[in-house]
Amino acid sequence: MDDLKTFIQQEIAQLAFKKVAFDESLIRSNLLDSITVVDLVISIEEKTGKRIPQHLITEENMDTINQIAALTETL
Repeated sequence: MDDLKTFIQQEIAQLAFKKVAFDESLIRSNLLDSITVVDLVISIEEKTGKRIPQHLITEENMDTINQIAALTETL
């Protein structure tokens, strides 16, 4: 899972031009908006081969790298 977290961290750095900690807020802090969240989801899906259903793309599931990685691992 650490490889996935590092991948997500790198993708966020490219999208938001900022390196974030695994537990740092992405959505509540307004670091990512709806467009960048979609871009991030697409990158994760391509990397993992897993589809993230639209109904799971919520602030509660995707506000930190830890939450995103945990969600992805359950799919």
